[in-house]
Amino acid sequence: MDGNQGSPTGPDALRDSTTLLLTTRRLPHLLQTPGVAPGSPVPGASAPTLEVYRPHLQQFERYLRYEKHRSEQTVRSYNSDLEGFLGFAARRGVSTLEAIDITLIREWLGAMHLRQNSKATVARRGSTLRTFFTWAQDEELIIDNPTRGMSTPKRDRHLPSVLSQAQMNQLLDELQQRHRQNPTDARLLRLWAVVEVLYASGMRISELTGLDLHSVDRANRTVRVLGKGNKERIVPLGVPAMKALNRWVAHGRPQWIPEGSRNVTALFIGPRGRRANPRQVREDLSRLLHTLENSEASGAHVLRHSAATHLVDGGADIRTVQELLGHSSLATTQIYTHVSMKRLAETYARAHPRA
Repeated sequence: MDGNQGSPTGPDALRDSTTLLLTTRRLPHLLQTPGVAPGSPVPGASAPTLEVYRPHLQQFERYLRYEKHRSEQTVRSYNSDLEGFLGFAARRGVSTLEAIDITLIREWLGAMHLRQNSKATVARRGSTLRTFFTWAQDEELIIDNPTRGMSTPKRDRHLPSVLSQAQMNQLLDELQQRHRQNPTDARLLRLWAVVEVLYASGMRISELTGLDLHSVDRANRTVRVLGKGNKERIVPLGVPAMKALNRWVAHGRPQWIPEGSRNVTALFIGPRGRRANPRQVREDLSRLLHTLENSEASGAHVLRHSAATHLVDGGADIRTVQELLGHSSLATTQIYTHVSMKRLAETYARAHPRA
């Protein structure tokens, strides 16, 4: 064969290229120290840390942010779950993605269960791992996906806690009474606006804190909401919600704007003039909810659940409620019809003489 003959073609070329591909993919295994399991530390070497996985985490974060357009909250949630698992893997001496197997994953999820994490939390973390390793396989970072065929606990389908309309009125009366006593309190004005807007629109806390001043159309009493998956929707606001919002913007918000600052665009801000922290808003709401008597409802999400349930109670079409809440699946919204029927049955049992 002379120098001009070039590379082989046909079956020989296919066989050679296949051998090269398989050898390249198996290279990390071929370079392993004899007698040491893939991904395990070489005797005498320092144990791996989470940092060995940092490049993969950063690459996956870019994928979530720029290709899948996931929200900041979703990206943080994925990162938290993955750092927890990959840190666990590193402590077990596993230093490569290829060395992670289903046994290690089950061990970690089992540890979550033993720590009495809820089924929903364990299911979410399992889903995170499934998404991550599917991505890693697509990127050819691994050959086999260890989560293929993996089952995780199904989330319990509890009916959400909701407030009655009387309890909602009690909350709003409490805010009005506090306002009479201290009409210029910025935190109170923000809380009142938050409660009114959440109850009027059914939006999520993360959606509310993501609003800007220009998100609100005061003339038409609507607000443009950026929901999950960066999907926009427009939701109406009632007159009381609009009044509470105007009070906050006119009298509360300016108190927290730093002197000389002109570029604060967030609708809801904190005392330092920055966009309101969702955690702080949730804490303020939780304290307010604790003032209710004879109520087991807790957590900021109860206002979203209550808004949806009261709409269904009032005869709203389920598709309309779906659009208002920003649910991608109608099945998610239909749980509020079950809540409404449960409340109807309880009312019937209390009121009917032959119930």
